[in-house]
Amino acid sequence: MPLSPDAAFALMAGLVGLLVGSFLNVVIHRLPKMMHAQWAAQAAEFEGRTLAPQAPYNLWRPPSQCPACGARVAALQNIPVISYLALRGRCAHCATRISPRYPIVEALTGVLSFWVATHFGWGLAGAGALVLTWYLVALSFIDADTTLLPDSMTLPLLWLGLLLNLDATFAPLRDAVMGACAGYLSLWLVYWAFKLTTGREGMGYGDFKLLAAFGAWLGWKMLLPIVLLSSLAGAIVGIGLILLARRGRQIPIPFGPYLALAGFLALLYGPPIVERLGLG
Repeated sequence: MPLSPDAAFALMAGLVGLLVGSFLNVVIHRLPKMMHAQWAAQAAEFEGRTLAPQAPYNLWRPPSQCPACGARVAALQNIPVISYLALRGRCAHCATRISPRYPIVEALTGVLSFWVATHFGWGLAGAGALVLTWYLVALSFIDADTTLLPDSMTLPLLWLGLLLNLDATFAPLRDAVMGACAGYLSLWLVYWAFKLTTGREGMGYGDFKLLAAFGAWLGWKMLLPIVLLSSLAGAIVGIGLILLARRGRQIPIPFGPYLALAGFLALLYGPPIVERLGLG
């Protein structure tokens, strides 16, 4: 029995998601290093210093290699999830253990892609939701690792949301523009209120831009549910870390992963949440 177009789309999205997850591992690992190299070059230029020539380092070069022995990862050793299991989680050349996070990111991206495609079905909304989901996976892990939400990801995400909503794919364009503005300004005001009160920074500017991007994609009505859900998730995890892991209260906890989780749930189930809050 042939698959329906929506079922075929969901299955294909899940498989493509595995491949995208493999690429996202590269983005998560390399993009922060590329940013630091760019900042170092800008600082050197400002100070009139000359940096030593560096080998090309970007998302494409050098090819994937073992961080321990430097051996290049062959194509057959780079099949999402399967290669990790076949190699039993170790480098084929030096037997150094490979971080399990690589297959976790790949599997997570595949599962979320299948979920999103099943929810939206074939069409512009489904394709757009997949792109948003892939961005959120990468941003979450980058922020968890480095407390950074790169402008090179959040700003294109914002503009893409506005472009998709020219035809009201996810929200009317008026709501999307208002959402982008309100998303940025709301957390900006919270940031300055906290800083003026305590003298400390409670969040980064990347969080403002990510919430602005959600506003551009989903409209201003989704902002309150996203802020409430992300704050609740962040509070639960933060309290758990303080009580169970005995981490100090002054240790910064990245807010981006909780914003991403809340935004993903709003993408899928936002309208019922908005109705329950009386914002519909």
